[in-house]
Amino acid sequence: MNMNRRDFLKKTALASAALCALPITGCEQNSPKKPNIIVILADDLGYGDVSCYGATEINTPNLDKLADNGIRFTQGYCTSATCTPSRYGLLTGQYPWKNKRAHILPGDAPLIMKPGMTTIPSMLKKGGYSTGVVGKWHLGMGNGNVNWNKTVSPGANDVGFEYSYLLAATQDRVPTVILENQKVVGLTADDPIEVSYKKNFQGEPTGRDNPELLKLHPSHGHDMSVHNGISRIGYQRGGKSALWVDENLADVFTNKAKKYINDHKDDPFFLYFALHQPHVPRTPHARFVGRSGMGPRGDAIIEADWCVGEIVKELKKLKLDKNTLIVFSSDNGPVVDDGYKDQAVEKLGKHTPAGPLRGGKYSLFDAGTRVPFIVSWPGTIKPDTSDALVCQIDLLASFAKLTGQTVTEGADDSKDLLEVLTGKSTKGRQQLILEARGYTCMRTTDWYFIPPHGGARINKQVNIELGNLPKNQLYNINNDIGQLINLAKDHPQIVNELEAQYKKVMGQFYKPFMKK
Repeated sequence: MNMNRRDFLKKTALASAALCALPITGCEQNSPKKPNIIVILADDLGYGDVSCYGATEINTPNLDKLADNGIRFTQGYCTSATCTPSRYGLLTGQYPWKNKRAHILPGDAPLIMKPGMTTIPSMLKKGGYSTGVVGKWHLGMGNGNVNWNKTVSPGANDVGFEYSYLLAATQDRVPTVILENQKVVGLTADDPIEVSYKKNFQGEPTGRDNPELLKLHPSHGHDMSVHNGISRIGYQRGGKSALWVDENLADVFTNKAKKYINDHKDDPFFLYFALHQPHVPRTPHARFVGRSGMGPRGDAIIEADWCVGEIVKELKKLKLDKNTLIVFSSDNGPVVDDGYKDQAVEKLGKHTPAGPLRGGKYSLFDAGTRVPFIVSWPGTIKPDTSDALVCQIDLLASFAKLTGQTVTEGADDSKDLLEVLTGKSTKGRQQLILEARGYTCMRTTDWYFIPPHGGARINKQVNIELGNLPKNQLYNINNDIGQLINLAKDHPQIVNELEAQYKKVMGQFYKPFMKK
């Protein structure tokens, strides 16, 4: 169709204006290509487990280098002190306590995200991005009655990811197989796999009854089906050709992530690389065994650091590093003995996984949700350290701003902190609701407020304080990072003000503590 000069000039002007409006480019730049985005999420990595966050007994050079070339946030948070709700918050931009199914899931649980809902990958997909996820999922698959021998749906591919390569739940839960685009990898028709979380299959050994088969023994729980000399949570039978080798998982996932980057090097892409380290069972590859001097947990952290380094090296090799934004964080705080006798406690030495913080995984105290949080974008982000209050829940709104999109549905909790994440501002969140096993508290710029809660005060299995007390707790988090001094009685007015804020944010989900 012919176009007159006036129409041509008008169309060109409109296109140029639209290009200049993009937040990620300027008219003075040569290329309007959107930046690639990679989120790398560790599993149970504590605030004090990384050397750039103060660890002295373990060395994480690749994470340190990532921080040296980006922004290291000292007050970066996940939403929850356990994995499933935390990962739900990251991907959806919604507080997980608003979803009653967002709790630690068994390996055969149904998907807890609704197909079609707004997520980081679905939003970026609409913005022209290729979207992929590699590693740990633990957000449910299927509809609650899964046949693992067929396509398992709904799953990651139904909530915005075009490509997925995943372990269904966690390394210590069955099924111990990998699914690529929702089909079990390597499964043969003559040996189907069966999974149950109710009862064992006839004739199948368990860690409880057959300890002689184990190379890694459970300390509590984790005594059901045995695979690769490790007993797990849940029961499975069959699928022998598809079962993973634990010690090879880091290589398998890292190579798959690198392949995804190579396959999409000419497109803007989003990769969610969900590491399984240092979650139990800790099974580092032989080349990492003994490297930390702290047993398998420390060695797994060094292995995770290597994984990050491999991703950065691949980006540099492909000359994509300066057009790739990387966010590194952890799904929750640390735990030492989480179910296996792997000498993590005995070999801990002077290392403090939580750093100066109180609590850990499962806990309302700060170490449950304050985690390593690094943002790197060479050439765009000026290296710095930031004390701004930021949260993984804000990645959705921030990535939307980065890619010139508007999120209008289902992301009321996510805040646009792009200026903070890229170092152009130090003004982060004013308040944040944090969650641990169904209990909630509130963090503000100056205060950490834990309302009265019942329940156990200590998780005796993992030896971690949970923060549940039948009275108000108020800590000046900037002056008392270890949360040693409860100031609630000294500042009743502040308690009242924070309690009002807390109730307002919680809305219909607020549940007052009832004394028995």
